Amino acid sequence: MSRLAQTHGLTDIQQEILSTVRDFVDKEIIPVATELEHRDEYPTQIVEGLKELGLFGLMIPEEYGGLGESLLTYALCVEEIARGWMSVSGIINTHFIVAYMLKQHGTQEQREHFLPRMATGEVRGAFSMSEPALGSDVSAISTKGVKVGDEYALTGQKMWLTNGGSSTLVAVLCRTDEGHPEGTAPHKSMTTFLVEKEPGFGEVRPGLTIPGKIEKMGYKGVDTTEMILDGLRIPANRVLGGTTGRGFYQMMDGVEVGRVNVAARGCGVAQRAFELGVSYAQQRHTFGKPIAQHQAIQFKLAEMATKVEAAHAMMVNAARKKDSGERNDLEAGMAKYLASEYCKEVVEDAFRIHGGYGFSKEYEIERLYREAPMLLIGEGTAEIQKMIIGRRLLEEYRFQG
Repeated sequence: MSRLAQTHGLTDIQQEILSTVRDFVDKEIIPVATELEHRDEYPTQIVEGLKELGLFGLMIPEEYGGLGESLLTYALCVEEIARGWMSVSGIINTHFIVAYMLKQHGTQEQREHFLPRMATGEVRGAFSMSEPALGSDVSAISTKGVKVGDEYALTGQKMWLTNGGSSTLVAVLCRTDEGHPEGTAPHKSMTTFLVEKEPGFGEVRPGLTIPGKIEKMGYKGVDTTEMILDGLRIPANRVLGGTTGRGFYQMMDGVEVGRVNVAARGCGVAQRAFELGVSYAQQRHTFGKPIAQHQAIQFKLAEMATKVEAAHAMMVNAARKKDSGERNDLEAGMAKYLASEYCKEVVEDAFRIHGGYGFSKEYEIERLYREAPMLLIGEGTAEIQKMIIGRRLLEEYRFQG
């Protein structure tokens, strides 16, 4: 266990879970991550190992076969996994968000039907908000769900669907106008549909097509796709929570915990970059001594370590606040913003410490350098986080004039 990013006040069970996950990362992920990433290969064996560890059910209640753990435990596990390979944490994250949304907002029938199989990893979740013409402007969603008898017909195009090919259950945000008078605020006419499908690419069920993987700069291994809905029929009992018009709130609740996850990923990647940088600095010699003995490199290491520590503390605080039942959008936004920005900076400093070798695919830092930018835009851009933070601060510090 490293000196940095320690978490005080953990139970024996939490410490045991984290120790097990860290051991798995060191033995099963780090040795193969760069090779798999360069081939853009889905980490099947790693995913099977995570199933055996019970990580797909980490926050699913025990009554549904999960471990019933807290958001903090989950976030600390994600931090460890991202330290090994960030793409693996992405495979778990969308699954976790859908399970969380089902637990918080699903009907009893929906929870009983999906959660036990999600806990084992038999059913794998993904969620879908983005569309080709919009990113952060969720209120501009155009994919529609139209009532046809006791079913809904879904039509539209979705974008940036993480686990689009490998998932078997997708929570899809659509616009549904029935029961909403003209002039209703856009976010009040959205509904989350629970769409079951076969894994794979192409037409995976009538009216639902998952084209091939989107080629990406980094964040490889995990499949990121589009999703095309063409009159896809969904029964009314697969409206999340059983009531239309609640989709925006349900998705935002899921994204809020997802932002803690992204902060945890940033912490994990930054930790790994620091480990690589501090190790290389003691092995590489220039001017007759290890570069770690040059003050310029020591300054970099000092800044990197401080950023790792600060980001971890904010992430832990955001998770603990949510676990206590309090609103945490301010803390989650701050943690996600800081951790992703610091991750980029720590990775770049580690890259600079490696000098020319950092540009070589033989060195792990090259992979991290391509992965870090995803955190600046995933689960809401840095600019969106600052908007959320600013608005919440103005609520908290309203001028009493």
